[in-house]
Amino acid sequence: MKQLWAPWRMTYIQQPSKEPGCIFCQKIREDDSREALVLAHTGHSVIMLNKYPYANGHLLLAPKRHEKHLSSLSAAEYADLNEALRRSIDIVRESYHPAGMNLGMNLGKCAGAGIEAHLHWHIVPRWEGDNNFMPVLAETRVMPQHLLESYDQLKPYFQGLSDETQRKNS
Repeated sequence: MKQLWAPWRMTYIQQPSKEPGCIFCQKIREDDSREALVLAHTGHSVIMLNKYPYANGHLLLAPKRHEKHLSSLSAAEYADLNEALRRSIDIVRESYHPAGMNLGMNLGKCAGAGIEAHLHWHIVPRWEGDNNFMPVLAETRVMPQHLLESYDQLKPYFQGLSDETQRKNS
């Protein structure tokens, strides 16, 4: 087996959080959803773009309640989060037409959680050849679409999800 050395990652791993507080809890309360990158709210969940994406359309889904343990979610919160995940996958597929997707939930710092105090799902659209030598050799990720353009592309698809949730909760 070959090893790939990425010593620059140690700086990222050891640095303290750049933003005080929980980004999910903060973004849920912001008035400007575009600025906050929040695409939709469901009854118990929030769906937003990742500010530091691995690929265009990289989404984060989190329960609205600040919780780090999946097993501590109520049945309603768990069901809502899973439905939001299912619907978000369909939306990313319809909007971006990726060749595949990575889904992940990193529980705990050693598992890769950058925000370990508030559990969240990642949805990362993938395309053939989307990862090249740039991240390895130049410590640079090439993003072909600006983050706010990604927001504008996805927002109309999520409008129906937010509207549907509001009708159910009325």
